[in-house]
Amino acid sequence: MIFDSLIEKIIEKQNPACVGLDTSPEYLPGTTDERHWAGDIYRFNEEIIGAVSELVPAVKIQIAYYEAIGADGMKCFRDTCICAKEHGLFVIADCKRNDIGATAEQYARAYFERELGSYVDLLTVNGYLGTDGIVPFLARAGEADKGIFVLVKTSNPSSGELQDQKLADGRTVYECMGDMVEQWGRDACGKYGYSRVGAVVGATYPEEAKVLRGRMPHSFFLIPGYGAQGANARMLKNCFKEGGMGGIVNNSRGILCAYRHTDAYQHDGGRVGLCARDAARKMREDLLSVLGDIHA
Repeated sequence: MIFDSLIEKIIEKQNPACVGLDTSPEYLPGTTDERHWAGDIYRFNEEIIGAVSELVPAVKIQIAYYEAIGADGMKCFRDTCICAKEHGLFVIADCKRNDIGATAEQYARAYFERELGSYVDLLTVNGYLGTDGIVPFLARAGEADKGIFVLVKTSNPSSGELQDQKLADGRTVYECMGDMVEQWGRDACGKYGYSRVGAVVGATYPEEAKVLRGRMPHSFFLIPGYGAQGANARMLKNCFKEGGMGGIVNNSRGILCAYRHTDAYQHDGGRVGLCARDAARKMREDLLSVLGDIHA
């Protein structure tokens, strides 16, 4: 089971964190020519991956930053996935795919069966079209021993406009989605008690996270919102169970742009990677100061 393997890597490294490679050209040091964005971003990602791979268990690669560059950007996305796998990291493709029927089937094949299936371990999906939009991902993920993270309570400020609305039965929309995620994963739990259907639950809403953690005992959480979006380690504690189990925390800009906050930064001397590594180490220490030693 994919989450069993991820949990074991988290325990081994004592670090429930992933680095978000949401790499915008504006995050790169110095001036870069638009014609060379894809190559420059790949080299930047390669440096970051090499620097943090001993500290973190996973990376999350947000596809929008690569799609925006065009065909070369998509090659950069693929090559970044390959680089991360070569460094022994789990790869979360943050694509938030969302459709039904035959179209959802093609999305599932793209990330779990075709070339990317060799490099992608987990995929974010949007479940707000209902079960029709999830079944193809479940089927392909099960065949390939992959997993999905379904959007449940997202970290953005306006998420409550829809997700906090009350239904006729008294539940909020996000509680309803959480219950559906638990149901979708009920037949596929691993040895640590988590199904292959995880949930995206933002650290910026700790009270809502507490509710969801109680309703979703078999769902592993992908937790955005730490760092640049305003959440700290104490705020995300509600996403975890005892022993620091049940989730992985993403940090993108706080790692990618760490070099900007270091007076001694010198790109030619590899300072981008060293700064990223230092930021990843500090994040690990911050998380463990709240969660304690991670154990099954």
